[in-house]
Amino acid sequence: MTDRSARIPDYQNPENTVATRIKDLISRMSVEEKVGQLMQLDAQQDLESRILETHVGSILHASPENLIEAAKLVRRTRLQIPLIVGEDCIHGYSFWPGATIFPTQLTMAASWNPELLERAARVTAIEASATGVHWTFSPVLCIARDLRWGRVGETFGEDPTLIGELASAMVRGYQGKGLDDPSSILATAKHFAAYSETQGGRDASEADISHRKMRSWFLPPFERVAKEGCSTFMLGYQSTDGVPITLNRWLLNDVLRGEWGYQGMLVTDWDNVGRMVWEQNIQPDYTHAAAAAIKAGNDMIMSTPRFYEGALQALSQGMIAESDLDAPVGRILRLKFELGLFENPRIPDSARISSDIGTAEHTRENLDMARASLVLLRNDGTLPLQSEHKQQPAQTRSIALVGPLADDPNNQLGDWAGGSGQVGWISEEPRETVVTALDGLRATVPSDWQVRYAKGADVLTLETDPDGARFPDGQPRPPIQRACEPDPHLIEEALEASRSSDVTIAVVGDVIELIGEGRSTATLELFGAQNALLEALSTSTREQGKALIIVLMASKPLILPPCCKDASAIIWAGNPGMQGGRALAELLLGKIEPKGRLPISFARHSGQQPTYYNQIRGQHGLRYADLTQEPEYCFGEGLSYSTVEYSEASLHVLDDAGTLDAERSLDNVHIGDTLRAQVLLSNKGTRPATETVQLYVHDVVTSVSWANKELKGFTQLTVPAGEQALATVDLKVSDCTLVNEREERVVEDGDFEVLIGSSSKNADCQSLSFTVR
Repeated sequence: MTDRSARIPDYQNPENTVATRIKDLISRMSVEEKVGQLMQLDAQQDLESRILETHVGSILHASPENLIEAAKLVRRTRLQIPLIVGEDCIHGYSFWPGATIFPTQLTMAASWNPELLERAARVTAIEASATGVHWTFSPVLCIARDLRWGRVGETFGEDPTLIGELASAMVRGYQGKGLDDPSSILATAKHFAAYSETQGGRDASEADISHRKMRSWFLPPFERVAKEGCSTFMLGYQSTDGVPITLNRWLLNDVLRGEWGYQGMLVTDWDNVGRMVWEQNIQPDYTHAAAAAIKAGNDMIMSTPRFYEGALQALSQGMIAESDLDAPVGRILRLKFELGLFENPRIPDSARISSDIGTAEHTRENLDMARASLVLLRNDGTLPLQSEHKQQPAQTRSIALVGPLADDPNNQLGDWAGGSGQVGWISEEPRETVVTALDGLRATVPSDWQVRYAKGADVLTLETDPDGARFPDGQPRPPIQRACEPDPHLIEEALEASRSSDVTIAVVGDVIELIGEGRSTATLELFGAQNALLEALSTSTREQGKALIIVLMASKPLILPPCCKDASAIIWAGNPGMQGGRALAELLLGKIEPKGRLPISFARHSGQQPTYYNQIRGQHGLRYADLTQEPEYCFGEGLSYSTVEYSEASLHVLDDAGTLDAERSLDNVHIGDTLRAQVLLSNKGTRPATETVQLYVHDVVTSVSWANKELKGFTQLTVPAGEQALATVDLKVSDCTLVNEREERVVEDGDFEVLIGSSSKNADCQSLSFTVR
């Protein structure tokens, strides 16, 4: 032991174990300091009093100036316990000028590429940590089943297996090789759990869901990331079976901490504790609400300033004991010690800010992500616009690029970016950091081509909600959106550009005011004058015999008007991030191949909800009286610029060495076995194709009602033009489970069907079978 270590308190001595340091520090803390440690408050308000008087353990939404000031204030506190600084880095470092904003989470999910998502999360961690941020509230593990819900774009889509794979990759990227690495940040699995299972798509409405249903689909992705080592879990806003998730002891204690053995920290979502008083009306005051939250097992209370006085009142009235604070305080302190904040509080590092934010390398990673996420949904051969193999009567020389999203950097980035309004100190990202569709096309087309641009339509105007501009907790209340009427002058400008060009590209979709928290929509149709624009363009291009290409730049699946049935090509671009315009231009011109596949199904009509592929079987008929039940585009769908045929599918049992066991019969498979499915891919075209080969399992007869099929694995491989490749996907029989009536996850004996192919549609798959005995 050094002389210095003998003189300092145990909690300040890095030579001691974390457990020793936690115990010593808790013994020195006053009850007020313990209560404060459980709080995370907005750094944009009363920062000095919140640190010096309320003793907060964490802050969020800090501006660059706030971050430096907060570090100075901590040094003035009695015990100098460092803050954990949190931020909503949902798809990149959301609120720092010039930082890298990737495609939104749903858009990234279209890549079906865990490696790319891990790299994106690593970039985010490097950039955020340079500025003194230690914690991101990402990834989102909600299952998107009602497309009207405003936060669909924040999810990875509709499938638990894909969600688990991609979320785990992001956790690894954020947390790096270890939390003690200054470039690593804490990840958050949210929103635990079933927050997305809304009533009518309305945000934070009661989730009417049984324990069995939750165990069947909504909990597995969370269990996966818990075992991956995700440091924190965030609790959803909603109630389930009448109990807010914040107070749901079955979820927090029996399942998460009990069955899964989770040791990380739990944080509420924004003002969950306050909402029990002023919104859900299940607690009479903040004293009861604070006591209930502590008793239920919450650790950190996000953005409920009155929790401090409520918890102290609850202590003075004997509703809770000081000892009830020690476990949650200990979990918070453990993360601070594991991050090394007592030795290095990781304040903003000016050298790293200059060298690590918005670098050329990070821009390349962003571009790679955008390229992999674009989904080609329809193509009559018009695309690519430039190709040496293309047979067409006239070479494209001029393009009309029209639509309200063709040159709109803020809406291209989507929610949780500089222009989305969650923080007040940044209104937009620097314009030069965003490549819009117009920027991308102008920079990519040959020098002798012409690009004509016209906006063509307005989307909406805003009015203040008559209930006020803010909710009772101080959060901004979304304004009322009024759809814009068609403007004949804007439409005529678009038509003139179209008539003067060889090809017309219309970029339409949604805008920030129609998506996100508290912004669900009753319909899925394009808003404002966009349908009128498309109808006019469709009529004009059809009469001229010219191609109309539609780019849907939308945070979630939207429904295009009937006139789009005549479109030559349709691309779903999602919110493609800062480099989205360049990636889109490269795809249109044939400089890259389409790789994206849908992580979510697209409805034909709003009334079709739900349209997710893995629905429980057993309904009467497979259609509505007035409409098919099949979605417009199915989970897993996406085209390439080539034609790839699937054939010669096979299924074998692997031996203990991982090789094919020729003697094992598929009629006698055991739960401990691993099966290997293979299928031959033949590229019949003139361009390379990247295929996402998907494996689904259909349990033929089940003891309880169950999904007709479920994704169990996938792989990606590139097949050169005119060549073949063998795709391999392994399947653990132990993954072919269901949740029985006793809420047990089991593999039942009986017959199973394996479907391997290019999407979730049966017609796109080859069928194989095995029997578990």
